[in-house]
Amino acid sequence: MLNTADWQEAQLQDADIRDTLLAKREGRGPAEVVPPTPEGKLLLREWTKLKLIQGVLHRTTTDPLQKQRNQLVLPKDYRALAMRALHDDFGHLGMERTLELIRSRFYWPRMAEDVRRKCETCARCVQRKTLPTRAAYLKNITSNKPLELVCIDFLSLEVDKRNIGNILVVTDHYTRYAQAYPTRDQKATTVARVLWEKYFSVYGFPARIHSDQGRDFESHLLKEVLRIAGIKKSRTTPYHPQGDPQPERFNRTLLDMLGTLRPEQKATWSQHVAFLVHAYNATKNDATGVTPYLLMFGREPRLPIDLCFGVSEDGDSYETHQQYLSRLREKLRDAYHLATSAAQKNAGRNKHRYDARVRLQELQPGDRVLLRNLGIAGKHKIADRWKAIPYLVMEKLGDLPVYKIKPEE
Repeated sequence: MLNTADWQEAQLQDADIRDTLLAKREGRGPAEVVPPTPEGKLLLREWTKLKLIQGVLHRTTTDPLQKQRNQLVLPKDYRALAMRALHDDFGHLGMERTLELIRSRFYWPRMAEDVRRKCETCARCVQRKTLPTRAAYLKNITSNKPLELVCIDFLSLEVDKRNIGNILVVTDHYTRYAQAYPTRDQKATTVARVLWEKYFSVYGFPARIHSDQGRDFESHLLKEVLRIAGIKKSRTTPYHPQGDPQPERFNRTLLDMLGTLRPEQKATWSQHVAFLVHAYNATKNDATGVTPYLLMFGREPRLPIDLCFGVSEDGDSYETHQQYLSRLREKLRDAYHLATSAAQKNAGRNKHRYDARVRLQELQPGDRVLLRNLGIAGKHKIADRWKAIPYLVMEKLGDLPVYKIKPEE
């Protein structure tokens, strides 16, 4: 673990930092500094934002909550290590998320360019790139506080060496805080046990749980468990994952992160899920503008690199529990306000872009339709996808493309 003296020496040995550091220490102005390198000149332009903390040069900026953030001016010898720790060793997240992780801790000239180059040339990321897919109009689901709405979904993968081939994904809709639990099956008993023992007992009971129409999510057992706990249950329409957006989006992210594991790690992928999910929760979410971890717990997580580099995740100190509680409430209030505003704007943009691509066939009462056969299981590549008898549309339910139908007599 590096300490203050280590950073003082490392900055003095760095040609890009040394002249500006010495000028700050000696009380000289920027006009008296002539950096010998192009990056040193770029650093000098940040003069008004630079300050010394225990003799170590930092750059002062603000985080999304307008709270002061002190970025350690990172010497060149440590930049590759920082990028490796917060990209390669942190789930191979995309350029923006990786940059935000680094930016919340460190600063150096042309940092964004270095991170972009790092992500674009990362072999594991390049091998894992996927093409976007296109899919009725998008109806946004809204929530206003943590645990008001929790979405659940199953993700099926190749069976690993531990005979595990499924992941139960649980996503808090408001905070985007996700948890993923590897399981050997998708039985209703498994869902009920995992939710009760690993989610409810840790985070509390949500007001409502939302899922697709999978038979295990719609089982009498799970409904009875939720009824006993006082939790409401809602569901999406068949084959319409856009009605359940959080797990679907997180599923794609988690699959991409798992896909960047080395071949020998993929053989035991279930052992890596918890760490990758933590990496996701610790990075800024595009929809809310803050990390899911902050919205759920009121603080940012301390990461291994923070311990290694001696970076403090929070400069605040508290004399009493009451002071901490007061600051926590203030921070959560600010975070919720920012997240709600950002999420509403993001949802509006997403809906506009999504709906612009849709060519929806509206149905009217009396129209004859076929009903998809949900009873088939397994591969069944040559089985009929639709039931043999036609149905009649009775009415449209709300403003969604969801209809009440009955068999044609």
